Amino acid sequence: MKLNRRWTIGALAALALVQTVAAQNTRPLTIVVGATPGGSTDTLARVIAQSMGTTLGRTVIVENKPGAGGNIAAQQVAKSDPSGNTLLMSFTSHTINATLFKKLPFDPVADFTPITMVAQVPSVLVARKNAPFNDIAGLIDYAKKNPGKLTFAIGGQGSSLHLAAEQFKLATQTDIVNIPYKGTGPALTDLLSASTVDLMFASTINVLPHYKSATLKFLGVSSPKPLAQFEGLPAIAQAVPGYQSQAWFGLFGPAHMPKDVVDKLYGAVKVAIASPDFRKRMESEAATVPTMTPAQFAAFIKKDVDFWGDIVRKSGATVE
Repeated sequence: MKLNRRWTIGALAALALVQTVAAQNTRPLTIVVGATPGGSTDTLARVIAQSMGTTLGRTVIVENKPGAGGNIAAQQVAKSDPSGNTLLMSFTSHTINATLFKKLPFDPVADFTPITMVAQVPSVLVARKNAPFNDIAGLIDYAKKNPGKLTFAIGGQGSSLHLAAEQFKLATQTDIVNIPYKGTGPALTDLLSASTVDLMFASTINVLPHYKSATLKFLGVSSPKPLAQFEGLPAIAQAVPGYQSQAWFGLFGPAHMPKDVVDKLYGAVKVAIASPDFRKRMESEAATVPTMTPAQFAAFIKKDVDFWGDIVRKSGATVE
């Protein structure tokens, strides 16, 4: 009797485990996005969610939790269980915030399991159409002769575009005043008006439609080399050696996710970002699709925390 009772308990436990795994495999998978609907992060999440749903045979939901530079969404995922049912689509602010915020309710490295990067997007340095310079060299010369006179429109405090401006000022030793805005849209609108602000680092996606028009002056791209989509526009690095700045987007899970779960999710994301439609879409927006294993993405995240941390400390960048 005792033997049978022990076997029964063991069998029930095993059955419960199988049922739990089965339930996890059929439960909806949620991708939390720390940005509003319609933006780059949200759009990427939705495209990838659709493909992952097909590959995994599961419902994949995108949930928007904007605010605090992505920290609200990140905190939610950091505190979720490591079953692989709750993921985070994050962006460059994830590593910037590690230094920019004096205190976070989570560790951007230790509390997450990196799965893979899905895209990298460079930015473009643009100026109002009536700016008194036409290229990077002219901008630097003017800024040094007129310290504190020029202004940078900052579309999102703590964003990669904000830090791209800080990085540029550090590299060129120029004094340019930041003007913070509540989003890229209002900042770009003011720059287009040619009367409120002078300069802005903007995503290639936002300013590509204005290229070769008379609405803005295009000074350079932040990628290491010129971009085919901006034919004839030099890289900033040609005038400021070593300068480069790119936003990235990537998928994370909470810490301590089992390797088999990570591998399965990574495989599903690989299918999504390898599709011709996805790559064609990214190419049209001057974005690139890197190939990173979970281990490679984890190593990248650690280096990126150090990279942006150095710029935050040297520039004295803060958030309001």
